[in-house]
Amino acid sequence: QVQLVESGGGLVQAGGSLRLSCAGSGRTFSNYAMGWFRQAPGKEREFVASISWTGGSTYYADSVKGRFTILRDNAKNTVSLQMNSLKPEDTAVYYCAANTGGTIRTMSYHYDYWGQGTQVTVSS
Repeated sequence: QVQLVESGGGLVQAGGSLRLSCAGSGRTFSNYAMGWFRQAPGKEREFVASISWTGGSTYYADSVKGRFTILRDNAKNTVSLQMNSLKPEDTAVYYCAANTGGTIRTMSYHYDYWGQGTQVTVSS
């Protein structure tokens, strides 16, 4: 079993930055691909970013490409999402997820474990 807990959300002005963190417990997820998803009020959950189990490959949604960076530290069993140049449309609950297959996935059904989410609010 893998348990995931997100932290680092909060309120920030447009153009600002936040760094989200996902901490794992139980089994290590060093051999899992990891992903970040988000869900805004009245919208479907959407893919944000993913990283392969080695950390050698990353993939980003077009809406965040060039602004967000996904990072992992397998030794510490953590995954981070560095968010820069934030926009009001980035406002959402952000979720960390683990894919036991180890490869990059963009569809939520490929992910086996999920955190509880952390709120990010960007003011204009």
